Amino acid sequence: MKNPQVVDAVTRRWRAALFLFMLATGVSMASWVARTPAVRDALEVSTGAMGLVLFGLSIGSMAGVLASGGLVRRHGGRLVITVGAALLVAGLLVIAGGAALEVSGGVFGGLALFGAGMGLAEVAFNIEGAAVERTVGRPVLPVLHGCFSLGTVVGALLGMGLTAVRFPVGWHLAAVALAVAAAGVWTVRAVPAGTGREEAYGRGGGAKGSGAGGVRGHLAVWRDRRLVLIGLIVLAMAFAEGSANDWLPLLMVDGHGTGATAGSLTFMLFAVAMTTGRFTGGPLLVRYGPAVVVRASAVVAAVGVALVVFSDSALLAGAAVVLWGLGASLGFPVTISAAGEGAGPGDASARVAAVSTAGYAAFLVGPPSLGFLADHVGLRNAMVVVLVLLGGAALITGALRRIPGAPVAEAPSSQPDLV
Repeated sequence: MKNPQVVDAVTRRWRAALFLFMLATGVSMASWVARTPAVRDALEVSTGAMGLVLFGLSIGSMAGVLASGGLVRRHGGRLVITVGAALLVAGLLVIAGGAALEVSGGVFGGLALFGAGMGLAEVAFNIEGAAVERTVGRPVLPVLHGCFSLGTVVGALLGMGLTAVRFPVGWHLAAVALAVAAAGVWTVRAVPAGTGREEAYGRGGGAKGSGAGGVRGHLAVWRDRRLVLIGLIVLAMAFAEGSANDWLPLLMVDGHGTGATAGSLTFMLFAVAMTTGRFTGGPLLVRYGPAVVVRASAVVAAVGVALVVFSDSALLAGAAVVLWGLGASLGFPVTISAAGEGAGPGDASARVAAVSTAGYAAFLVGPPSLGFLADHVGLRNAMVVVLVLLGGAALITGALRRIPGAPVAEAPSSQPDLV
């Protein structure tokens, strides 16, 4: 029988490692976003050509997201996180080299690697975070995603500062890559082996029978009506978050006539609100439960979006992004957590992977589609889609009610190194 103190120490280290690497990924993403203008200038390309370069990030991200769940079920989360971290670091280094050498194809390839690493790692991290959450019996995923949000704030501030002093973008991204590599090494050593791996697969990764493995098993979880409703909620909440990430600065500039600096500061305010909501939401979840919290979150976010869309005051719209950020902050992590309830450990990982994939797909693919709609009705009017989705999500949050007697997963038997 294991010493409880040893198990507790292992779990704490496991949880801290997940927090650290999510922080690192947030810093890396924001560092790239903050230096995008500098990279465009270095490549000497038009805005349209830069859009094609940025398409590498979308391709890589979707490939990573779609592949991650199946890879975790086959090989376990630690191996997928290892590969994802390696791709993240490689992508940042290739982007840095492409920018320094002024090679557009290099930046495109680097973004594809970076996006693939991000997609692989983030779905695996949701599965790991859900396992830690079931082990400790307390909310973990909101703080885990809060670490990513905090990382984006830190990365944005760092990027703004280095841009102001004209620090070379290549050296900046290379330094971030080294920091991510260090965080990745420590994380991989702290994460137990086998989390999320299903019994349907053997040690070598091959299927041991018809089981639940593969694409058929991945699709089978959607036969659960409750999971379908949870998936719809995460689609709406991820869409609301992603829409702000993609369009908020431009929404303020084009829709409310603010300057570019004010638009950037508005986005920073949104990111701070997201971070605050995720770090402070745990006690609310414990006291009121996920159904009530997510319903209130959807309503708060909808009020914020409505003020941004319908108010003619730029000052009021800028202040309303706080409500938008606070409301959107808990939706994604709480629904991911709810997806893992009411099933055995193997089924739980499949459900978490399926809902995570749906959420990230909405996050990555949905918001860009608003641009096509905005060409016809304007960006402010296009955001009404976000309002409709948030309203729909608020009506079905009953699916997030905790299941009485749901099994609590034990920590994996394979312990990480303690040195």
